[in-house]
Amino acid sequence: MSLLLWPNGTPNALGDAAEDKPTLVPYLVEADHPTAAVVVCPGGGYARRADHEGEPIALWLNSLGISAFVVHYRVAPYKHPNPLLDAQRAIRTVRSRAKEWNIDSNRVGILGFSAGGHLASSAGTHYDNGQPDAEDPIEREGCRPDLLVLCYPVISFISFKHSGSKQNLLGDSPDAALVEHMSSEYQVTEQTPPAFLWHTADDASVPVENSLIFASSLSRNKVPYELHVFESGRHGLGLAAEQPGVRAWPELCADWLKRQGFSPSSE
Repeated sequence: MSLLLWPNGTPNALGDAAEDKPTLVPYLVEADHPTAAVVVCPGGGYARRADHEGEPIALWLNSLGISAFVVHYRVAPYKHPNPLLDAQRAIRTVRSRAKEWNIDSNRVGILGFSAGGHLASSAGTHYDNGQPDAEDPIEREGCRPDLLVLCYPVISFISFKHSGSKQNLLGDSPDAALVEHMSSEYQVTEQTPPAFLWHTADDASVPVENSLIFASSLSRNKVPYELHVFESGRHGLGLAAEQPGVRAWPELCADWLKRQGFSPSSE
């Protein structure tokens, strides 16, 4: 099942093809009580969306008793703010249909890989409480996620930047104020949601410093976080099932999600 995020027309649409119509794919858990939910943002440098960072992650979350939603957000030639609008809309959609999908609307997180991690961190630092008088009931819902899971994320477009993601999202010569606005390490406040981050120290595509500077910003603002840096690996590992050392991340994250009240054993 794939749901249009904007069934009445996508804002800023460049055409009428499938890539102009962002979607949300639900992976619901059957339970006798409302479950937590996590919106999943695959990576791909804002040029594409990596399949191995979508459905396999949703199924892993399902195994923890968490409903998951893979968001097929817009990528190049779409630029900011469109991917962020799609991620925010995904969170609003989950909350607006929480009763129908048996979800606790106060336990809706977001998880992302690489550029999808940038998108998830952006959702965690740029959000609103919804528009109570909006004609569209989905837009009445708040879009602040209740937690963040950031996997080898792009964070900064200033320090240790990933040039491809920056160019695809912001264009060739973005205004300096916009670059800082979309560099998540500068946008953390005391209201930023708790976060789990992991990275490999020798990541040759997105430097580990991206996770380090975001964790440092969280620390300065007294936001709870957990950070794991693995000695070696590579970029784009997904669940990392066959990567020594790194393959521990899903279990570490599962334990953290329990402690955040996101899995059945912690309810």
